[in-house]
Amino acid sequence: MKALVLVDKQRCEVKNVPDPTPDKDGIVIKVMANGVCRSDWHMWMHGQPENRILGHEFSGVVEEVGKEVTRFKKGDRVIVPFISSDGTCPHCLGGKSHLCDSRLSPGANYDGGYADYVAIPKGDRNVIHLPEDLNFLDASALGCRFMTAYHGLVDRVQVLPGEWVAVYGCGGLGLSAINIASTMGAHIIGVDINDANLELAKQMGANYTINSRVTNPVNAIMEITRGGADVSVDALGHSETCVNSIRSLKNDGRHLQGGIISNEGGNVSIPVNEMLKKEIRFISTYGMPVHRFSSLLPLVSQGKLTPGKMVNREVSLSEVNSLFESMSRNALSGTFVVTKFE
Repeated sequence: MKALVLVDKQRCEVKNVPDPTPDKDGIVIKVMANGVCRSDWHMWMHGQPENRILGHEFSGVVEEVGKEVTRFKKGDRVIVPFISSDGTCPHCLGGKSHLCDSRLSPGANYDGGYADYVAIPKGDRNVIHLPEDLNFLDASALGCRFMTAYHGLVDRVQVLPGEWVAVYGCGGLGLSAINIASTMGAHIIGVDINDANLELAKQMGANYTINSRVTNPVNAIMEITRGGADVSVDALGHSETCVNSIRSLKNDGRHLQGGIISNEGGNVSIPVNEMLKKEIRFISTYGMPVHRFSSLLPLVSQGKLTPGKMVNREVSLSEVNSLFESMSRNALSGTFVVTKFE
């Protein structure tokens, strides 16, 4: 089969590799669509893990199942969470499968979805049936971004109708957060340095947008909200967006960290004394428990959430390397989905 393999720092190659086979409890999926994600870019930047097939935002059709699989059969339409769990640890048993002590991610810990086929371990718990009225493009646009944003806004910071939500970074995760917060009845401010991204933010539900290259976003948010946002999201993952997000909050505000920090070691100097005096809450979000798909997917089927609106273009495996290069220059708008595996 054809697959996109990470061969070195900032270099992937399309290669012919053997087709995968399922473990006794595993499932092999024919990939129909795979989203291009900034998390892939992080691995591409560092060249790790070497010789790995990247990709973790995919949907497709079951090709083969292991002998112990009971919930799926060949031909089933499916989507895969980007965190695989074992179902036995205290977190799994407590309903937090995304925090599994033995969690694995396709494209990081095992070969992922930039390929014709992908093998998923423990398929009965790590694969989700895809509703018939939800297409593969929308499903893959959900990716890790909608899962992470949904869990963060609904479960973690618990946005309320009428609250002000600021979103720093209007890429895939930020646009997802805007779409979800809009559905929850919030007033939303999108912040980015790219006017095309800000236009997409409006389409996804933002009431106001700020180009932070032109306008000081903290001052602007304080003025628009008359004292600060109730919730602010760092959806990019940079020291500047993280700190600005915190400083955009009112007293007792909630900061949601969704973007993986791109600074060396993932470390950021944050204004702790300011947070202490304002009783700011710093909350993170990473993935989503498997059982929450039963709440998320119907919202897409009903048209309340519109991940497909974010998709700029369908691409081939051979284009992904250049897309990562464009990510390094912050030169992309919207999201991209691999649908041509050649």
